[in-house]
Amino acid sequence: MGVPTADAQAQGTVRERPFKAAAHRRAKRPNLLVILGDDLGWADLSSYGAPHIKTPNLDRLARQGVRFTDAYAGSATCSPTRFSLYTGRFPGRTKGGLAEPIADRSAGLEPTHPTLASLLRDAGYATALIGKWHCGYLPDYSPTKSGWDEFFGNFGGALESYSKLGLGGEYDLYRGDVREGDAEYKDLRYYTRILTERAAEYVQRDHGGRPWLLNLNFTTPHWPWIADGDEDTSAEIVRRIKAGDKNALWHQDGGSVEKYTQMVQDLDRSVGEVLRALRKSGQEEDTLVFFASDNGGERFSYNWPLSGNKASLQEGGIRVPTIVRWPARLDGGQVSHEPVFTPDWTATLLEVGGARPHPAYPLDGTSLAPYLLKGERPAERELFWRVRGERALRRGNWKYYRGKSGQDQLFNLARDRREQADRAVDEPKLLSALKAAWEQTEKGLLAYPAR
Repeated sequence: MGVPTADAQAQGTVRERPFKAAAHRRAKRPNLLVILGDDLGWADLSSYGAPHIKTPNLDRLARQGVRFTDAYAGSATCSPTRFSLYTGRFPGRTKGGLAEPIADRSAGLEPTHPTLASLLRDAGYATALIGKWHCGYLPDYSPTKSGWDEFFGNFGGALESYSKLGLGGEYDLYRGDVREGDAEYKDLRYYTRILTERAAEYVQRDHGGRPWLLNLNFTTPHWPWIADGDEDTSAEIVRRIKAGDKNALWHQDGGSVEKYTQMVQDLDRSVGEVLRALRKSGQEEDTLVFFASDNGGERFSYNWPLSGNKASLQEGGIRVPTIVRWPARLDGGQVSHEPVFTPDWTATLLEVGGARPHPAYPLDGTSLAPYLLKGERPAERELFWRVRGERALRRGNWKYYRGKSGQDQLFNLARDRREQADRAVDEPKLLSALKAAWEQTEKGLLAYPAR
């Protein structure tokens, strides 16, 4: 049977099948379009089971590529996962990665540390980051100090979608390291619209024959709970921010399942616009598109059947929707159950881009290129996570977990994704082995600063 056509995949007439690498295909170095949703839960896409959220564009992307069911974020909150994506290492390898998340100007991604962008730039790529940075503030930290040629976006962890006011009431929209608003230009439209326009322009631009890396970091569906057109809600939050309410952006008194659904569906439309621009540019075949969330969902997210949410190392806090499409090298309509996490994608993108990791900063991720492109099974290894008060490690189908209760637990995720059947008493030797493996890895990380 031949490979299904892209049109058939896009129309949803192809049934998902287990992943198998396409044989004997060669292609040039791809462009790399890396898209992150913000606090998007594992089951918030209709292709991942959401019964009430419609995401036709991301579902189409999955049908044209590979959907991962057991993919994880590098951590349970925004900044550490971004550190793990940009460095390919555990967040605890760097001082800035210990902030969960970064909330002030005391920490950030050190410009001297090699990054996905700097290594690819050295290998000949044009590089840009559009959207949320959240890896430190000026004057010490910024994307343009860490390997991205261009930056347009916000530095902080959250901002109001129209005014662009951040957590401290500051105007947080920048072009490079210059604030967009200090001069005459000031774009007060809905933020997702702006980012989508910028990304669509970038993927259609002439880069002088060079391949390109674009990190497109949306801020939705992160709070505040404002959909496109909610200008009255926006005005009320802005009023509270200017009145000195430090909790206004958290929007604890707002939002709903219906509002959250609007935000996710808007994210889906925006991704669709960027992908249409990519197709129009003629580069779709030779562009690897990677889509994921930075961590699990929050208050209104649909995570069933997973337990836990953002900030927890239960599955709902770290398992995220993940889709990869590269028409030149990967067949569509496929699903992979391989356990993978954020640092693996850094290693993968570097390898397919022809860039080498810096020998002084060894990666903690494993490149999936041999698996994706040649069908080689990844060697058995462990996925490791650490946050304040929690620990987790996955080996095969088994997960070792210690939450804030301090109790060591063991779950077989193949049988119990919801982490309700604790097998610690039944498998004491395995529990001891996984606990020892976690503690051995933890020894190589920086200690959390005292609070």
